[in-house]
Amino acid sequence: MSGARKLGIWAGVLGSLGVVLAVVAAVALWTGFHGSTVSSSSMAPTYKRGQQLMYERVKGTEVRRGDVVLYSAPDRYGFDAPVMQRVIGVGGDHIVCCTGQGQNERLTVNGKPLAEPYVADGIADGVGARYDVKVPKGRLFMLGDHRTDSADSRFFASDHDGTVPVSAVRGRVTDDYTEPAVLGVAALVGLALALTGIGLGIAAVAVRKRVVVPPPPPWAVQV
Repeated sequence: MSGARKLGIWAGVLGSLGVVLAVVAAVALWTGFHGSTVSSSSMAPTYKRGQQLMYERVKGTEVRRGDVVLYSAPDRYGFDAPVMQRVIGVGGDHIVCCTGQGQNERLTVNGKPLAEPYVADGIADGVGARYDVKVPKGRLFMLGDHRTDSADSRFFASDHDGTVPVSAVRGRVTDDYTEPAVLGVAALVGLALALTGIGLGIAAVAVRKRVVVPPPPPWAVQV
């Protein structure tokens, strides 16, 4: 097999593999993860105003109690930008506020006190918003971590007891950057392979065009 043919085969293999890898990884990264900036203090101290964060695109049916999610509720808040709050209850949960006072306040979920080490100053409510909610199927009960500075489900009791539909969820905040990092590296590796394939293809063409000059014939011998 000629050198040009070998180069051509490697060019096709590496180029094709690189393009597929780069495109698949880039699409997965672009459609699966997004960045956002915290615009309020309603989720402090967990997430502070101005902090950069990443969220993964998930269906509302995939989120679980305790997840921090971004959701859209333009009819409730008057703007289309997503709101970030924590899922306290999912469909079927029974949420009651509150037992105790001050830092001893506790929500109960399905009859059990809810441990919330993430709330600001250890206060589970702080605004006297007593409620007893049975979360409807297909809906979520949402609260901010800074309970004294969060316009959340407590203040919209007339709208399905403050719950939001799972269809409103736009993504789930993640502090694990492993998957997006792996996808980013895969996209770069794919790009490198594609460029290598292009380089080998150019080299193969150059080899094919190389003209081999035959040696000059020997001079005729005069007798």
